[in-house]
Amino acid sequence: MVLEHTPAASTPLSPQQNTPVRTADTRSARIWMPKRVVFTPDALDEPFGQQIYERVTALNLPIEVMKNNRITGLRGADDRETYRIAKNTLAVVNAPKSAFRLQPIPPSADWQMNLAEGCPAHCQYCYLAGSLAGPPVVRVYANLPKMLESTAAYEGTYPPNRSWQGTDADRPTTFEVSCYTDVLGIEHLTGSLAECIKYYGTRAKGQLRFVTKYDQVDSLLDLPHNGQTRARVSLNADTVARRLEGGTASVEARLQAIRKLALPKELGGGGYPIGLVIAPIMPIPDWREHYTALLDRIAEVLDFSRTAGPLDMNVELISHRFTPGSKDVLLQWYPNTTLDMEEATRAEKRNKFGGTKYVYRPDDMKELKTFFYTEWQKRFPNAPILYWT
Repeated sequence: MVLEHTPAASTPLSPQQNTPVRTADTRSARIWMPKRVVFTPDALDEPFGQQIYERVTALNLPIEVMKNNRITGLRGADDRETYRIAKNTLAVVNAPKSAFRLQPIPPSADWQMNLAEGCPAHCQYCYLAGSLAGPPVVRVYANLPKMLESTAAYEGTYPPNRSWQGTDADRPTTFEVSCYTDVLGIEHLTGSLAECIKYYGTRAKGQLRFVTKYDQVDSLLDLPHNGQTRARVSLNADTVARRLEGGTASVEARLQAIRKLALPKELGGGGYPIGLVIAPIMPIPDWREHYTALLDRIAEVLDFSRTAGPLDMNVELISHRFTPGSKDVLLQWYPNTTLDMEEATRAEKRNKFGGTKYVYRPDDMKELKTFFYTEWQKRFPNAPILYWT
């Protein structure tokens, strides 16, 4: 696709000068260095586990090897201390057998394949709250190569996926690896994302999808992805990101990172198909102005029409929601949060298992959706909206 919207403030690009003018906040993400790294014995029996051990050793991080395949020492005196201990711990373990039985994850992708669980960021609306059992430690899987090999059995299988409008036979099967972690936020410690990208670069019938709020992408640029990985970045209005997304890169830094991933290899980029995830969308005060500014900046940064021609991009639009369980956990983790989780202003929605989540009321949801569909299509007529939720 070619991005046809060119705001007046955009800066012309050329192959010789392919970096657009940056706005004020270009803050990169703080690189996460855990205070404690633990390995289970079975993880060290895996060749990939040994590679992670060598990476961590080279970074001079403190390492413990457990006596058995259980991780201990994560509980503190109260919820806040438990959170602090867990968020500073990297545990390298083997994924259980259940992790090899993939679960459908529409509309984001066909199947969910987790390379890790737990995230180093501190987003106050964290979708993992209430989803993962126990303290929020980052667990990385040392048997990842075996997990990747097992996904071959799922190629050519397609659970119901509302985001796909064509015939299933026309497309590769998609695998999402970012459901329970930020894969780029731990990549310097694990190399797991690169392992996945290289694997799917050899698969004609399988494609990888990942999403991040981090910006350290240089190690991904020269990988042989062969167009089989869609790199995505999660974005929000700048005021939301600054207030609620602790430990992550600024919105501008994320945009520059996805630009670098999308730029063709001959211009120094990664040549990846890309995607944007605008989430969680919230009707904050003056939300139209804030989100208009975001969309305008996306159009400026990702305008390749003068230099690189067609850009393979799509977008996912996700409104904020929470469950009673996630609210309880988030208030334990972030007791002083300013995140709006007032049930009285929301609509209740039931899932097929009888659980409740709180979403925006129909009129509010319609107004938000109409705005985003209209404004997106003005700027990016050739970048499909995969879904709104």
